[in-house]
Amino acid sequence: MSVIEATPPPARKPKLAEMVVEALRKRIGSGEVGAGEKLPTESQLTQHFGVSRTVVREAIAALAADGLVQSRQGAGVFVMSGPTSAFSSIGGERSNKISVALNVLEVRMGIEIESAGLAAQRRSASQEAAILEAWNEFGRLLAIGNPTGKTDFAFHRAIAAATNNPFYIEVLDALGSRTIPCDVASPWGTESVLTYDYQAGLHEEHRRILNAISTRDAEGAREAMREHLSRSQDRYRARLAEQSSSLQDLS
Repeated sequence: MSVIEATPPPARKPKLAEMVVEALRKRIGSGEVGAGEKLPTESQLTQHFGVSRTVVREAIAALAADGLVQSRQGAGVFVMSGPTSAFSSIGGERSNKISVALNVLEVRMGIEIESAGLAAQRRSASQEAAILEAWNEFGRLLAIGNPTGKTDFAFHRAIAAATNNPFYIEVLDALGSRTIPCDVASPWGTESVLTYDYQAGLHEEHRRILNAISTRDAEGAREAMREHLSRSQDRYRARLAEQSSSLQDLS
């Protein structure tokens, strides 16, 4: 696949993933699909809802981030009755303390830098396409002023899936989409963070990661992911310093 240029992505019908998420959430909540049961296949969901595979994948990623379902490699997607694993407690922290956000980013750096490198080495053509589709969707949502957090998470999750090691997905699902700062549901998302320029910068950082994975440049992918997450750390440290300065002014 050729290197992706920073050009506006093609428009697609908005909010389809939210429709699928809501429908599946209702089925799970009503008990129509019980704990431990397998969801219909991706192909079946695509046909049932009349949407693309990208939309279905984004919807499943959102449900997984909420701890409602779990993907099991080679087996399918299953409804969960409780915490998905010993990692699940990681995602339970709803504190809006910036120090917690920094701790989460530190964990993500330990996981996602290597996952980017492995994805570059191991990804299949379909897995590469899933990463590209998430990147395109981020750009589409950004262009029309819609929240990008879920698609941001879907991008990182698609990279984890491309490692072909299910534990990378499990840990990322445990952390959940709330760890994405440009998600309106994140405890650390504020108007100062959710600006167009901020999110456009994230999209460009994602493009560098995508390009390295596409060209099977493992070290380049690791470095691009390291730069991406390090910049997020720097932004949060700056916000923490601003908070400390404001408190000192009040004292």
